[in-house]
Amino acid sequence: MASKRVRFAQRRKAAGFTQEKLAERLMVERSTVVRWESGATEPQPWIRPALATVLSVTADELQALLDEVVVAPDGPAERISYVLAHPSSVDLVAVAYLRERIRDLDASYDGLPSTVLLGPAGQLHGQVTYLRAHAPNSRVRRALFEVEAESATFMGQLVWDVSQRRDHEAPVTYLDQAIHAARQVRDPNTEAYAVLRKSFVALYGETDPGKGLVLAEEAAGISAMCSPSLTGLALLHVAEARAMTGDLTACENTLRRAEAQLGRVDDCDIAAGHYTVTEFNRLAGSCYLHLKLPARAESILEQTSAALAGKKKSQAIALANLTLALIRQQKLDQAQAAMHDTIDAVEVTRGGGGLNLAFAAGRELRPWRTEPWVQDINDRLLGLLAPN
Repeated sequence: MASKRVRFAQRRKAAGFTQEKLAERLMVERSTVVRWESGATEPQPWIRPALATVLSVTADELQALLDEVVVAPDGPAERISYVLAHPSSVDLVAVAYLRERIRDLDASYDGLPSTVLLGPAGQLHGQVTYLRAHAPNSRVRRALFEVEAESATFMGQLVWDVSQRRDHEAPVTYLDQAIHAARQVRDPNTEAYAVLRKSFVALYGETDPGKGLVLAEEAAGISAMCSPSLTGLALLHVAEARAMTGDLTACENTLRRAEAQLGRVDDCDIAAGHYTVTEFNRLAGSCYLHLKLPARAESILEQTSAALAGKKKSQAIALANLTLALIRQQKLDQAQAAMHDTIDAVEVTRGGGGLNLAFAAGRELRPWRTEPWVQDINDRLLGLLAPN
């Protein structure tokens, strides 16, 4: 913990001076200004009139600035506690810490249940929006808008997941907040990703392929000039919307457009981690499943599910779709094994997408419900409903 004259430093900045410029104006060392602001020393009587003039304050106002010495934190957690208590003191260092915490939680998404992440993410999101409303200058406010866009997108993802993709209103509210924040700072990457996640809600929650198609195409248009990865990912969901309506030709044409984006991805693409060959194959397999071509879906999803071992939530979706493809071909021995693998993956993270598809596969096993192996699968599916 360290003492600081926060209001004195804010007055110096408001007057348009850096520490170096103020020292130069008063013909003192920069270290002298640093000591004044740290509370270690006070300006000598002979320099106070000139200091008051430079800061555009009276002698009494200057003394009030000098009298207000606060204890400011040194560590990141202490700094956040301090700025939450004194929101007008929020600075870029505090913003960077909040951004890092949100990205750490986001990096944990594929390995942890969303129920575990929702509380910490919600707390951080609330802190970001609160501090943004009290930001002392446009630079800090802009940085907080950037973080808010990320945190609102993540909250939309988590809230929808925790509701097992049944609550569509709350996730869209968060995603609209993310879009608004991204537009304030002209961030097309984050805006496109939030719009794309709205298309997920339309496609997989509301089961409205027309609405999902419009949103996915909007996301592809926003990202076209800045991120081949996001463009490709958006086009994949355009293709899936086409598949949901049974349009094989339009679906495959869009898949080819999406695949072409893979060759354009480079290290500078901020969203490169979202779009890989494995992700392309996962969505292509899903498309062929919607198009009632389970054999084609099987050949793609079999390899894809193994490649997704490090992303359990995505792997669960791929495995569940593989199970559906096998059931629809009546390859029951293979479907049984794939179904157990699906449940294993869902048990780890309880992801809403995998959970819903696992139960969809379970419903398609009803013609064989008297078989002991199907009863065993049903018992495991019921176990997924127990609190984790």
